[in-house]
Amino acid sequence: MGRYLAGRVAQAVGVLWAAFTVSFVVLYLLPSDPVSIAADAGGAGTPVDPAAIAELRARYGLDKPVLEQYWTALTAAVRGDFGFSVVTGQPVTTAVLAALPSTAALAASAAVLALVGGSTLAFAATYTRRGWARRLLVALPPLGVAVPTFWVGLVLLQVFSFQLRIFPAFGDRGAVSLVLPAITLAIPTGAVIAQVLSTSMAATAREPFVDTARAKGASRLRVTARHVVRLSSVPALTIAGVLVGNLLAGSVVVETVFSRAGIGRLTQTSVLSQDIPVVQGIVIVVAVVYVVVNLVVDLIYPVVDPRIVGTRGAGETEPAGEEESDDRARSRRRPVTRA
Repeated sequence: MGRYLAGRVAQAVGVLWAAFTVSFVVLYLLPSDPVSIAADAGGAGTPVDPAAIAELRARYGLDKPVLEQYWTALTAAVRGDFGFSVVTGQPVTTAVLAALPSTAALAASAAVLALVGGSTLAFAATYTRRGWARRLLVALPPLGVAVPTFWVGLVLLQVFSFQLRIFPAFGDRGAVSLVLPAITLAIPTGAVIAQVLSTSMAATAREPFVDTARAKGASRLRVTARHVVRLSSVPALTIAGVLVGNLLAGSVVVETVFSRAGIGRLTQTSVLSQDIPVVQGIVIVVAVVYVVVNLVVDLIYPVVDPRIVGTRGAGETEPAGEEESDDRARSRRRPVTRA
């Protein structure tokens, strides 16, 4: 286990380095620089002294060779220092930490709604005996994935804010203003959960151990809730990191539509102004969240299914024992490898 955790930590460091490097290269290749953009934004056509621009470029190290800029930024980031915003002059850490609570509350609320809604939909699609109801429920997740997030947000605003006047349209004024953004962000994520979980549950429900459990006197509801859902949740856990990424990426659109201050809005304004230090600080924060979630998921695998246990490396698993609830499952043990 110690070697496994060490390997996962080394992988996490590699992911963080790659995220930092890619963001630096992409921002460096853009056809401008943050100092020039900031100067043009405040001048409304008024010419700016080239000496002043050169001084600002030197202050932020933008006049140095690109490799020197990269090495300076990387070594500072390792120490937790992302510098200062070129646009506002505020420390990057302060700006990111100030925007983080709002986005964290939005993402957490959306994750709960997505998990509850997606799991309920998948359970209902698997448990119902009516063919038309099953087909209808199974057809809903692809629709939820296909519908654009911004369109869902605009529809919710039109109906519940402007017409019914139940929820506020914009801003961040407590839990009430969190309802519509959380629902908007939860719909595509919950659709993915429902799609993956319903497919896995349908396959698991056809396994021989289900018939064995029913033959022993267990009710259909008990078998589905206790055994089928538990074993079917492994594929849904596998895509947990992707779902977290979707939540954080979707916050950019949702916070823009609902005019909420958070990581999403900060990312949008920083990218538009090519505020390299702020963008890289956000990238590192998101990457840290991503690798932590994936590490937690890997540690949860053996709890969900005792037959699975992490071994030599990231995502490598092997059978770890026998499950007590069914004979057929013991005879069909096989490794589960995360994609």
